[in-house]
Amino acid sequence: MDLKEIAVKQIQSSIATKQAVLDHLLPEIVKSGQLLAETLQKGNLVLFCGNGGSSCDASHIAAELVVRYKSGNERRALPAISLSADSAVMTAGGNDYGYEEVFARQVEAFGKEGDLLVGISTSGNSKNVISAVEKAKTLGMKTICFLGGDGGKLKGKSDLDLIVPSGETARIQESHILIGHILCSIVESELFQLH
Repeated sequence: MDLKEIAVKQIQSSIATKQAVLDHLLPEIVKSGQLLAETLQKGNLVLFCGNGGSSCDASHIAAELVVRYKSGNERRALPAISLSADSAVMTAGGNDYGYEEVFARQVEAFGKEGDLLVGISTSGNSKNVISAVEKAKTLGMKTICFLGGDGGKLKGKSDLDLIVPSGETARIQESHILIGHILCSIVESELFQLH
């Protein structure tokens, strides 16, 4: 296979996955955007967590809320935190309580009833994201999970599941960031009438 064919196959696969997202996830995406907007409208906090590339997605989406999503959309900052962003907390938590608890410990510290946790896991089987969702539930927080494939062990544990219908990690991650951008766009539209 030549290099052009490799590139074309990747792009076509990405397009097909995003078409499947459009065909199968639109109602859940809109509901998730509304839940995110309602949470922020009430002055509550949004916490994001994930591992590896999903950690980067968590930080990316949190930054879009704190700073702004669309260039030129001047608005107030919104309260969002990526739970993997503090290396001291991550390493101390991993050392003292185990990596499975690094996010749950922070949910306990920062989360309260009315807040929202967004867990991101391409497989749906990330033990630390599962623990975070379970902890959030005990605090009366709402939860949204960005998942892939069959949803893994996280499927059905959150208030809303956004399961990208693909078994390919790269396609799932591409779709997760697309969904994250859509949610940020919904927030800016609902809270600030910005488009």
